[in-house]
Amino acid sequence: MRRMSYGILASVLIVFLVQGCTIDPYTGEKKVSKTAWGSGIGAATGAAVGALTGHNSESRRKNALIGAGVGALAGGGVGYYMDRQEAQLRQKLQGTGVSVTRQGDRIVLNMPGNITFMTDRADIQSNFYEVLNSVVLVLNEYNKTLINIYGHTDNVGSNEYNQGLSERRAQSVAQYLISHQVLPDRIAAVGFGETRPIASNDTPEGRQQNRRVELELSPLTPPTQ
Repeated sequence: MRRMSYGILASVLIVFLVQGCTIDPYTGEKKVSKTAWGSGIGAATGAAVGALTGHNSESRRKNALIGAGVGALAGGGVGYYMDRQEAQLRQKLQGTGVSVTRQGDRIVLNMPGNITFMTDRADIQSNFYEVLNSVVLVLNEYNKTLINIYGHTDNVGSNEYNQGLSERRAQSVAQYLISHQVLPDRIAAVGFGETRPIASNDTPEGRQQNRRVELELSPLTPPTQ
């Protein structure tokens, strides 16, 4: 929990301080205004306090983001917000091999393993960067969403190996998003190994479908107490 709070403080402070930079007219150097510094400290403190409350990890993420000044969605605005985000994702991901599925107020992006990773590797293929960049543009525009990243494998190999591989792949996608300015406190990365197949592992086609990374986007709403 303490490590999570430090991450929140750092990420929020960086955003506020960069945005609050001004140019000194005498030296030509960038400096941080007192107002920006004070705002950054206030937002970071609110985020850290938020991270320490809530009954589960999703509640803690919600509290952290709300504490950092990212507004929550409520009422009929939730569906409309997710509708707009879904429409943009469908437009940008058409023909990429990534499917977009709507499940209530949640959006799931299914990224097949054959276009995201080399066999038995956890580093993202460079030709998939452009697709991820399109996703990042939407995620940063619609920042009132939580992002769960799920790694999955087929059943070839040991349970332990597949579990580790799924975790590393989920983390690779998470780190890529973070490196492109997606707030870390929106993201949770989990590996499920071979435990959640969506097709039969008895055929090559089925195993290919099971090798995937999913992004589940859910609205940032006030956490249930």
